Amino acid sequence: MDYLPVFLQLRAAPAVIVGGGRVAARKADLLLRCGARVTVIAPQLEESLRERVAGGELVHLAETFLPAHLDGAALAIAATDCNGVNTAVSTAARERRVPVNVVDDASLSTFILPAIIDRSPVVVAVGSAGHAPVLARWVREQIEAVLPARLGALARFMGERRKSVQRALG
Repeated sequence: MDYLPVFLQLRAAPAVIVGGGRVAARKADLLLRCGARVTVIAPQLEESLRERVAGGELVHLAETFLPAHLDGAALAIAATDCNGVNTAVSTAARERRVPVNVVDDASLSTFILPAIIDRSPVVVAVGSAGHAPVLARWVREQIEAVLPARLGALARFMGERRKSVQRALG
């Protein structure tokens, strides 16, 4: 294995995204769904990110990236179209021991984001170590097609009864 699959609990953890475009917006959505406190660093933002800032869902620093932006971050994502900025984010994150994902550049990343099937609390992740993201998405679609939409509700139902079942069997 090139990567250890893990599920991070990011509720209330500070997460930094460098970049203000559509890709950054997708990463912000993912982090917000996990409950992270997201700060986006970019001179300008695309519309959905501006709406989230206006709604108080995330913080925007209309600045160019500085290494100090990562101080205290639980993780960082570089989502710019500028290799120099992405490299600077990667370097600063590694110096601070902050896990970093540089979108579309596994060589600059200490973690990668898989294709995700979300039937919370059941979550399935499919990765290809960055070699074949289109294939990973296809595999995700195949798995997603067979998982019931209400799988999360079933998992919550079972979780609510777990201790009583253990007592009855134990």
